[in-house]
Amino acid sequence: MLGDLGTASLAVGLLCATLTALLWLRTALFAVPTRPARLATAATLATAVVACGLLEAALLRHDFSVRFVAENGGRQVPLYYTLTSLWSALDGSLLLWLLILAGYAALLAHRRHPARLHGYAMVVVSTVAMFFFALSYFAANPFRGVGPVPADGPGPNPLLQQHPAMGVHPPLLYAGYIGLVVPFAFAIAAPLAGQEGRGWLRAARPWALAAWAALTAGIGLGAWWSYAVLGWGGYWAWDPVENASLLPWLTATAFLHTALGRAAGRAGWNLTLACASFVLVLLGTFLTRSGAVASVHAFTDSPLGPMLLGFVLLTVVVSTVLTGWRTPEPARHRTPLLSRTTAVLVNGVLLVTITAVVLIGTIFPLLSEPLGGVRTSVGPGYYQRTAVPLAIAVLLMMGVTPALRARDRTQALRRLAVPGGVALATVAVVGLLSRPGPAALTAFGAAAFVLTGLTAELGGRLRRSGQDRRPGRLAGLVGHAGIALVAVGVAGSSAYGQDAERALRTGESLRVADVTVRLVGVDRAAGSGGMAVHARLRLTDAGGAERDVTPALRYHPARDTAVTVPTIDTGLLRDTYVTLIAVAPDSGSATVRLAVNPLVGLLWAGGALTATGGLLAAIGTARSRRRLHRDVALPTPDPVAAGASK
Repeated sequence: MLGDLGTASLAVGLLCATLTALLWLRTALFAVPTRPARLATAATLATAVVACGLLEAALLRHDFSVRFVAENGGRQVPLYYTLTSLWSALDGSLLLWLLILAGYAALLAHRRHPARLHGYAMVVVSTVAMFFFALSYFAANPFRGVGPVPADGPGPNPLLQQHPAMGVHPPLLYAGYIGLVVPFAFAIAAPLAGQEGRGWLRAARPWALAAWAALTAGIGLGAWWSYAVLGWGGYWAWDPVENASLLPWLTATAFLHTALGRAAGRAGWNLTLACASFVLVLLGTFLTRSGAVASVHAFTDSPLGPMLLGFVLLTVVVSTVLTGWRTPEPARHRTPLLSRTTAVLVNGVLLVTITAVVLIGTIFPLLSEPLGGVRTSVGPGYYQRTAVPLAIAVLLMMGVTPALRARDRTQALRRLAVPGGVALATVAVVGLLSRPGPAALTAFGAAAFVLTGLTAELGGRLRRSGQDRRPGRLAGLVGHAGIALVAVGVAGSSAYGQDAERALRTGESLRVADVTVRLVGVDRAAGSGGMAVHARLRLTDAGGAERDVTPALRYHPARDTAVTVPTIDTGLLRDTYVTLIAVAPDSGSATVRLAVNPLVGLLWAGGALTATGGLLAAIGTARSRRRLHRDVALPTPDPVAAGASK
């Protein structure tokens, strides 16, 4: 019953999304009232809500006649992870995608924008929704039946039941991913809307900021989840699916920066970046859901590959044609070489270059097999030699940019003197004391340069009154400070991290740096969901303090999978990370990995600050738009269209 209702909801959703696209096209072409189109948009959202609700009901009721529940549900799964099972596998995750996409469409439908620009943008968003409804209905329907009906299911992937981030990370990441459809829609609508399309950047910016903040938080939370759950002690492995989330973040960052000030006069540049961000979202969706790449994060054995690849190619063609057609000529003005505008554009070029480098490394295995007959993977060394130096250059430019607001070159150079001196002193002191290596040393110096400049800028703004002290105006400082802290965390944990792995018998010890663990014993315990093996270890830190830690291995027979459960002892300046790798059959010995990870906490603090900066900027931009609408009537060339948009 639930399966039939769910399939029907997807069919109705596909019809509603199609009708919505047609009604918004009618609104854009003929300036008719928007009420029917808005009602259709709300109906599309309602069908997505119903579909998600029905699948959640099937999971909670353990209705194993529904294929998705039979493959990902289980009677022994805790309630929280039963609820989050909705997005634990491919078909259900597409329902979450549809829900968020339809939510964005409904929000956009009720915003005030020039009528033709708004109408065409809604056509684009509705067309994307129509495609994903079709994808879910025809190729990834989670409501298909199964026979014979099993008595129980295996539950979701055990890795997805090890951390509460399962309930937050995927929705946040999807909110960031899918939110980039709105700037893309405005970019596509701008050349179609004619004169009304000239204000598309102002309309797109709040949406881009909100999506960027969510995507930043999602990436940071995903790195923390990987660090806390997978047991390898790292947070970023340049995995293809990790890269798929990074790629649109890079181009969206470039878009947000080049949409400011005089840089916003580069109409073609801004249109291209807005379109590229969503194209990379679709490409990441293809990589994640087609089975094209091997990854711990990817959904495998998927039939969606051809449909997704076709939609990616269609989007690229449409974006190229429309952004190249009737693109406004950039305003002609002379920009000094040593200026904030030039620095912003240089940073944009660097970010796009990093995107290209990461994209090449990500898709290279897909290209190497048809071209050379053998699938060749690209390791972390490639990214460390290419993307990391470019990222350090971005960090340096980020520190230079605020000083270039000065009126003349002499004043700008004077502003750079103190941050430059602090950076050189940092490099000298750190280099003499610890010799972390050229890349880490440069990153430390660049971060010191940025943080010193930001501190001076913050002090100047706080001394002034008025708009410079509003949270929206401080958002850039907060976000840039977060990026600098992330750079310090990455450099410190990479340069100073130490680890060792060894098989220990009871009573034997393993030492890394000034931390020692001694194996006290091994305990086995059987439970309803499988078996758990715990290693009882006595950890002694540098100060001689002792405490017990118990990393574990958990075996899940339903999935025939064993997962590690590391113990992380978090300190102010470093983490002690203990993982149980294997246990002897007689429980007399255990293989233990001990790692000391300095400064890794700055990663999480910096990521949180960066996302907060994006959120503050989005709030500030939205408030500015509300003040503008309150003080000045929105100009529209057609009085009929203006009345229709109310």
